[in-house]
Amino acid sequence: MGTFKAIRIDKSEAGYQAAFVYFDDADLMDGDVTVRVTHSTVNYKDGLAVTGKSPVVRRFPMIPGIDFAGIVEESSNPAWKPGDEVILNGWGVGETHLGGYAQKARVKGDWLVPVPKGLTRAQAMAIGTAGYTAMLSLLALEQHGLTPAMGPAIVTGASGGVGSIAVALLAKAGWRVIASTGRPQEADWLKALGAAEVIDRNELSAPGRPLGKERWAAGVDSVGSHTLANLLAQTGYGGAVAACGLAQGMDLPASVAPFILRGVSLLGVDSVMCPKPRRMAAWARLASDLDADKLASLTTTAPFASALDSARSILEGAIRGRVVLEIG
Repeated sequence: MGTFKAIRIDKSEAGYQAAFVYFDDADLMDGDVTVRVTHSTVNYKDGLAVTGKSPVVRRFPMIPGIDFAGIVEESSNPAWKPGDEVILNGWGVGETHLGGYAQKARVKGDWLVPVPKGLTRAQAMAIGTAGYTAMLSLLALEQHGLTPAMGPAIVTGASGGVGSIAVALLAKAGWRVIASTGRPQEADWLKALGAAEVIDRNELSAPGRPLGKERWAAGVDSVGSHTLANLLAQTGYGGAVAACGLAQGMDLPASVAPFILRGVSLLGVDSVMCPKPRRMAAWARLASDLDADKLASLTTTAPFASALDSARSILEGAIRGRVVLEIG
């Protein structure tokens, strides 16, 4: 047994604290696979966990980090052997099970998926839960029967992790993409990713009408609240919006009008407990469809030591695209 570097979150009478510590192997939680973590990433949920601004963490002490990529060190699970390269997204890791902001993790082998052929571990974390969620959203729209011939697709929070990858994926799939962002200075970057049009998020973030002009056939929304309500109100007949986030809020101040007058559908997208076959399908599509140059253009690589600052910055809307943390 030994120790390894990790971020630990504690909650006590003195308050909520996240700090780097040396964690003991003996204190790892139950699991049948031990992984040497080489890369992690920064998601909105990680920001909430590190700062305590939302009750994401439900067990203390906790190592945050809902994502990691690494190399199997030990395994009693027949699906994995030492040396295998693996990815983990979700399953309560970083919330109820010790997570990826550490040099080592012990988890259930059933939670892992292989790093797809053609991707490095660093690229897998450049995609991370954000990109994997974006692909789940695209798959949901496709499975609903929507096609680019039906009209444009809108992406909210387009400068963020989910949004930026959703823009690239939808454009690759043939959609005319409208990108909604609060950072107009990123318009040229979003167009380079594939957006045909960039609009200000203020067009959608305030209370709106129950039913508006039909502007798009599909949407990927990581914002929620009034933004999602306005997306639904302006979705064309038979269209759908995939909802996967709550950056503006958990509420949905909408009416039934889009549903009963236009047959609009709201598709819920969950990345945490998503069944393994759907995860595998999403990662396979990401490996084949996501342009490596575009992925690189939306990715910043940072040392593990910067994880706390990056987690705070993502809540402030100060991060463009994705941040990969080099853990090893």
